[in-house]
Amino acid sequence: MARRPNYRFERMQRERAKAAKKAARVEARTARAEKRKALKAGEVDQAEDSGQTEQADEAGQADSDG
Repeated sequence: MARRPNYRFERMQRERAKAAKKAARVEARTARAEKRKALKAGEVDQAEDSGQTEQADEAGQADSDG
């Protein structure tokens, strides 16, 4: 025997799934935005740090080669 359809319940389930998916998208978008802002704010610091890191990496590679 077939079950009796419960349209209200099914619609609520679809709406919950849609809301959860939308919340996940918003969360991902805000995380990306925060990361981008942090990188942009730290861009000057990274430029200074990367120069020192590259020099250290080159020195480390020179030691390992010889």
